Amino acid sequence: MRWPHQLRWKLFFSHLVIVVIADVVLLATATFLASIGLVHSAPLTLGAAAAETGSLDPSGLIETPPLQQFQAVVQQSLLVSGFAALAAAVVVSLFVSRRIVEPLITLTSVSKRLAQGFYRERTRITSDDEIAQLSRSVNQLADALDQTEQRRLALLADVTHELRTPLATIGGYMEGLIDGVVQPNHETFNLILHESNRLQRLIEDLELLSRVEAGQLPVVARSVNLVQLIEAICVQFEPIFSANQVRMGIEVPLRLPLVWADPDRLDQILINLLSNAYRYTPAGGEVVLRAWATTDKMTVEVADSGVGIAAEHLPHVFERFYRVDKSRARQSGGSGIGLAIVRHLVDAQGGDISVWSAGKGQGTVFTFTLRLAPESQGKPA
Repeated sequence: MRWPHQLRWKLFFSHLVIVVIADVVLLATATFLASIGLVHSAPLTLGAAAAETGSLDPSGLIETPPLQQFQAVVQQSLLVSGFAALAAAVVVSLFVSRRIVEPLITLTSVSKRLAQGFYRERTRITSDDEIAQLSRSVNQLADALDQTEQRRLALLADVTHELRTPLATIGGYMEGLIDGVVQPNHETFNLILHESNRLQRLIEDLELLSRVEAGQLPVVARSVNLVQLIEAICVQFEPIFSANQVRMGIEVPLRLPLVWADPDRLDQILINLLSNAYRYTPAGGEVVLRAWATTDKMTVEVADSGVGIAAEHLPHVFERFYRVDKSRARQSGGSGIGLAIVRHLVDAQGGDISVWSAGKGQGTVFTFTLRLAPESQGKPA
């Protein structure tokens, strides 16, 4: 913002205008009155007084002393300039206050509407000063509130849909069992149990996500050996990957610095990322887990050769219930909560997470960072 457009300078110039007007009026008035009172009304001489009064008595002369004339000129000049300054102050104040008060009234009205839940309200102040900056901030706040409200409505719709699907399946099979349409065999009970377990996992994920977003999930960071944790998780996932004919690769040095993290939360992060990679990698594909350290942080990468993600979807993959493929079945597409949980867990431990993909069919790479433990900071990797 250029300095003449700043509100402080506008107020300064408005006061300066009043002072200048008062000074100009004072100077002009003093000059005019002085020329009338001291020049054109010069003191009377003795001869002139005798001609006018017919008397030579000096006591009959009435002459205004120069000092009193000067005082009268000054008083009258100050009086006139004071009224001029007052008039200028009224005019300038009305103009400046109108430029300040009217935008503030607009901002007050918009803020009240926002507080009442009308998140589409916006201010339209076109000036270039601090009030305009405040207006833009209020509009940004309104945009954020509107987006939050839209996400809240979308969350309610998604949660309703996610809960309705397994409940409808369970209810349908139970009605079929009661009516005798569905036979009470082992496959039927397994299907009902599967849907019940999926419903339970969804509720647990929602509870975990709400706690993470509210900052109520405890994160107890300590020095963690990342190599041992990765080896334990890979042993856990190896049978699952082998059953789906997906090769699992590990590119982790044997010696890595300790990281400063919560091992339980770090375990959740890796499990969610590996589960996501496994879910979207077809048979014959590959999932690679990498880790490397620099002088100030640890970087972990989970890369797969799966279906990939288009560029327009990359900024949204960490949003709740976001699905790259809207037509993907619920059984294969997950609940859309896992990556949102991962992002919050990484943030809670002071790290960053990102995703990259060359496009559909080109695989996906998730990368997140962790802080090094105090005893490992500054050491060469």
